[in-house]
Amino acid sequence: MSARQVFRSGRAASGQVGGSIEPGQRGTAAGRRTAFGHASAAGRTRIAAAAALFVAPLLSWVPLAGAAGLSAGALAATASTLAAIAPAIHDTSHDLNAPGLLAALVSSQSERVIEGRIEPSDTIAKALTRDGLAPPTIAVIQRQLKSNFDFRRAHAGHTYRIALDPSGALVSFYYKVSPTEHYWLERQGKSWRAWREEADVRREQRKVTGVVASSLHDAIDDQAGLQNDRLAQDFAGIFAWDLDFSRGVQPGDQYGILYENTFAPQGQGRERPLGPGRILAAQYRGAGGDFAAVYYETAPGEGGYYRPDGTSVQGAFLAAPLNFSRITSSFSYARFHPILHRTRPHLGVDYAAPIGTPIWSVANGVVSYAGWMNGYGRIVKIQHADGYESYYTHLSRFANDLHVGQPVQQKQVIGFVGASGLATGPHTCFRITKDGSYVDPLRLRVEGRGARIPQDQWAAFKAVRDRRLGALGPAPIIATDEAM
Repeated sequence: MSARQVFRSGRAASGQVGGSIEPGQRGTAAGRRTAFGHASAAGRTRIAAAAALFVAPLLSWVPLAGAAGLSAGALAATASTLAAIAPAIHDTSHDLNAPGLLAALVSSQSERVIEGRIEPSDTIAKALTRDGLAPPTIAVIQRQLKSNFDFRRAHAGHTYRIALDPSGALVSFYYKVSPTEHYWLERQGKSWRAWREEADVRREQRKVTGVVASSLHDAIDDQAGLQNDRLAQDFAGIFAWDLDFSRGVQPGDQYGILYENTFAPQGQGRERPLGPGRILAAQYRGAGGDFAAVYYETAPGEGGYYRPDGTSVQGAFLAAPLNFSRITSSFSYARFHPILHRTRPHLGVDYAAPIGTPIWSVANGVVSYAGWMNGYGRIVKIQHADGYESYYTHLSRFANDLHVGQPVQQKQVIGFVGASGLATGPHTCFRITKDGSYVDPLRLRVEGRGARIPQDQWAAFKAVRDRRLGALGPAPIIATDEAM
């Protein structure tokens, strides 16, 4: 779905020009909103008619336009978009006047707003790239909001709004997860301000525990209800650095989730259920190991998930670079090559997946190579911190505008599954080197930097940890779904 673009500006003599921002939003440019959506049909008709009425006279007001810094040519171009701009005039209760409308038109040139939506298979980087944002701008959004929102949670249905100044520089970014969960990033001089904004909701702690019969997603859906699709996705996201749920889940594995169920007041004592909110604690016990995590805020509004020992679950490397069907070859020093028909080392992991499946970077880094390389076919290499480098081979194509020297973020799409080079079918051979020597990606566990509970907060964390994990109880024997 293509993004919708509208114009927005600061205050003008006749009101404001802007995109329709959600109620309760705040700030400067990011917090402005239009009242047009709340105006009567007659009011909207009056605005549109007035816009058409003023087109011709506006073109003759060159002296006034010059005083406002708008050329006749720019004024003509602006007039051609009156139909789009007029609906954003804020004050529909007064008659429009020419100077006021002109001021609104002049200031409307100051900001461009892009509204978009996360589509299936999108990452935030893919969506924003499609909307025309440059990689450095996308990196700013991800980096500045990192302590407030983990964009690995981005999935289909989330919406966003981007405000750009005339030079194309980012002014503000708004991200809507649900009716109750919004995130803001706003430029303030040479710095940035990021925050989470929540609607007035009631939160009720609830726990879901169960045993996997087929897949984790089906198990949680069966137990908690189909409306909790997000719960399964968020749960898998918490342990994405430790366990690949597309291959590491076995029948009989056990899970437990303590989360906030949310409700919106409707007046007269009534409430509307909004579904699951934040996961407070999570446990998984199975063939792939035992895992537990607790949500904890090290500062107001700045939280994350931590293991019981106080280390962050967010490692430097994800467990896998794509959603794959199966592993067809593992790391080995002696594998019989299916095309060359001889035994040779296979110093990577082959992930089979349909052609076109997105492949993402397993860690933050910089593209060191993107092109054709003999039997590897189309390959991307990414240089990471501490001497690590990752390889993604046999691609069908590269991500748009990918180039050497480009910074990439963890889980940013860098290419797509193919069968280029020496390949018997669609897959990617994923490899990692450490200081030039190959290591087994399936055994690699690298802790993220600065990823521990501060020593002066250990007692507070321990209290939260014990209370929340205690609420989940021992390993589930029977499935439960109950309020706490």
